[in-house]
Amino acid sequence: MKKEYLVLDKIEGPLIQLSGIEDVSYGEVVKIKVEGSIKTGKVIKIEKDVVIIQVFESTTGLSTNNTSVSFSGSPFELSLSKDILGRTFNGIGQPIDNGGEIFGGKEHNINGRPINPVARKYPRDFIQTGISSIDALTTIIRGQKIPIFSGNGLPHNELAAQIVKQAKISSEGDNDFGIVFAAIGVKHDDADFFRKSFEKSDALDRVVMYINHADDPIAERITTPRCALTAAEYLAFEENMHILVIMTDITSYSEALREISSAREEVPSRKGYPGYLYSDLASLYERAGMLKDRKGSITLIPILTMPNDDITHPVPDLTGYITEGQIVLGRELSRKNIYPPVNVLPSLSRLMKDGIGEGFTREDHPDVANQLFSSYSKVQEVRALSQIIGEDDLSDTDKKYMDFGREFEKRFITQGHEENRDINETLDLAWELLRILPEDELDRIDPDFLNAKNKE
Repeated sequence: MKKEYLVLDKIEGPLIQLSGIEDVSYGEVVKIKVEGSIKTGKVIKIEKDVVIIQVFESTTGLSTNNTSVSFSGSPFELSLSKDILGRTFNGIGQPIDNGGEIFGGKEHNINGRPINPVARKYPRDFIQTGISSIDALTTIIRGQKIPIFSGNGLPHNELAAQIVKQAKISSEGDNDFGIVFAAIGVKHDDADFFRKSFEKSDALDRVVMYINHADDPIAERITTPRCALTAAEYLAFEENMHILVIMTDITSYSEALREISSAREEVPSRKGYPGYLYSDLASLYERAGMLKDRKGSITLIPILTMPNDDITHPVPDLTGYITEGQIVLGRELSRKNIYPPVNVLPSLSRLMKDGIGEGFTREDHPDVANQLFSSYSKVQEVRALSQIIGEDDLSDTDKKYMDFGREFEKRFITQGHEENRDINETLDLAWELLRILPEDELDRIDPDFLNAKNKE
């Protein structure tokens, strides 16, 4: 027989505390009844017979005497079937699109299933985003986790929407490609922007959205990415689909974690974040990937805004350790009206080397990418020198680098919101720009490629 507890010890923010509790498990789902309504929570701490419960909805109106609490005996689970495609849910998996509940689906624990590292398949297949600065220099590989490091006011949402619209993840048709979008603490107009972008690109029927608005309860933000990743795991590993997961904004998630940690009176770490921030973020990011015995895949692109554009802030710093590279957006490029403002020098993809070249993209891709990095890095040195001595006093070679830098930003990095470049088009454009430089400066390219290009 289920017990119902009628008196709470205390209520503090999104947390409630009860004592005298028996036979309760960590992570167990809790139903909280108050004045005819039912709220949902879960057990987050057990100390002897004292239990702390995190409430996913607002605790406004709760008191220690007007509330009854019952324990379900099971962890937080989602009912999932292929019918979730095209649907919109809140941060705890409840439908908010007037489409009704998901019936007949399998129940899945939102904390995921542990993956044996030996069962993982090494990612190698190239994903074409249609964006030159990413495809050529920060190539995304199917099954990779690669974040977008941005700042407040930068067009990271527009870039993410363009990637969703243009990404070619599977060569086997649209039926095998799906998108899971998690919005964590976003403004209503940002959520509407993504929804309209998906509608405009005819992608809405293969998108699953989990939305936690900025005015929704703070505790719900902790669950939103886990619901999204659980849906992605189901679609990828049980329905054999290739899933692209986009999560924005991980900084909002981390701040929610900090707020709840503070309410739990835990000892803070760097900048007030809990000491387990690294392992908590890893529990999200490491759910992406591919399995040897499964056809599907999960590619993860988390977006995070760096406070004060500080890449050493704990959230981007720890994310960089866990993920396989990063795409960094630069404010200086944005001020020049360059879109997308991808700062290619601090951006990298650690899996790029295994997914480009002959058999994947084009045989000259690795050499061209190395040469673009090298030449654009030299541009920064020449620009710094020109600010001291003036551009007119630069050597002829340095002036060529200045010309290359301007054309590289104007023609290669810059492209329209609707412009979708094929990888061959991107590499041909790169060759065209590299011809601005003297041939003896192209020291990162195989002479055979140079000779072949000169004969064309």
